[in-house]
Amino acid sequence: MHVVVAGAGIFGVTAALALARRGRRVTLLDAGEPPHPLAASTDVSKAVRMDYGADEFYVAEMERALAQWREWNAAFGEDLFHESGAMFVSASPMAPGGFEHDSFVTLERRGHRVERLDAAAIAARTPLRGFVDGYFNPQGGWADSARVVDRLAASARAVGVSVATNARVARADREGVVLATGERVAADAVVVAAGSWTPSLVPEIAACFRIVAQPVFHLAAGDDVRLPVFGADLARTGWYGFPRRGAPRRSRGADDGGFVKIANHGAGRAMPPDSPDRVVTPSDEARLRAFLRASLPSLASAPLVATRACMYCDTRDGHFWIAPHPGAPNVVVAAGGSGHAFKFAPRLGDWIAGALDGDVVPRFGWRPPIASEVSNGSSERARSASAPRGGDGDAS
Repeated sequence: MHVVVAGAGIFGVTAALALARRGRRVTLLDAGEPPHPLAASTDVSKAVRMDYGADEFYVAEMERALAQWREWNAAFGEDLFHESGAMFVSASPMAPGGFEHDSFVTLERRGHRVERLDAAAIAARTPLRGFVDGYFNPQGGWADSARVVDRLAASARAVGVSVATNARVARADREGVVLATGERVAADAVVVAAGSWTPSLVPEIAACFRIVAQPVFHLAAGDDVRLPVFGADLARTGWYGFPRRGAPRRSRGADDGGFVKIANHGAGRAMPPDSPDRVVTPSDEARLRAFLRASLPSLASAPLVATRACMYCDTRDGHFWIAPHPGAPNVVVAAGGSGHAFKFAPRLGDWIAGALDGDVVPRFGWRPPIASEVSNGSSERARSASAPRGGDGDAS
């Protein structure tokens, strides 16, 4: 069977690998060279956490994914996944129904050793201020996301996947895909893994998705800024961040170019993926500075060294969309990352290849549009329409 995969982001590249390993002949098409600079997957980091409130399905799948992330590190001979741990803190005592409380209880019930933190412990371990409760989960951290896509694309080529770059797909159907040039690429099956561009390739389900821009900030930081991956009252504020990263000193002199990435997992700003307005706005920065003054005062005046507007492809219920088209079972749509897909990278390929074989994860199945805004329980409540507007590049 010849399968064409449209899109070489994290959904597409993992699908291509999984399909090739199941004996399919695979052609992977991308509008640029993976990792494509406009893809949601392409960034310096994505959070890898197993904290999902009371939702045991995602916790169980992340238990599997974390084991596979460690296997990838060993197989690639480098740390694509950095297990720095993940901290989630709250401005008020944790209570049942809240993301932090329910995550803590669920993880403890499943046998994970998570450390409860009070205000003094939070302040002693990090420069975060104004938080009185929370926990540290040593199982978690961050992935070097662009590097992950790059290494997986190389692995796909190594197992025989034909990777065609600068091949933008304009339309997908049961006979293959049509490129923007008008050329048709015939196939026995198609996987549409085009991220924010998916609704334009499968317009009949466009109403099932919401495409939003989320701002990402890199702030200059010295090596005295000690942070794990963290969520700062995530369900209320949406703000989260990453450990400091630095450039090699030999290339930057005395200043190693260190920075901290801070972003917001919020409702986002509706925007077509090809919009020329793919920028971080002054109001985005104003919200960031307000958060920093209140919660990370040591970075309140830190210069911005980079910004990025990352595009989320949200489903209306926050669950991924990995399922065959009811009218064309040989066409699988694999999209709807909803700001939390990258952490599942080691699982995505098998979910997508399984869907082509008719084995669909029930909550990822084909479903009608849902009228409500994105909100899949306490784990992602910061994405709801009532939450503070803002957004980021992946609380993935």
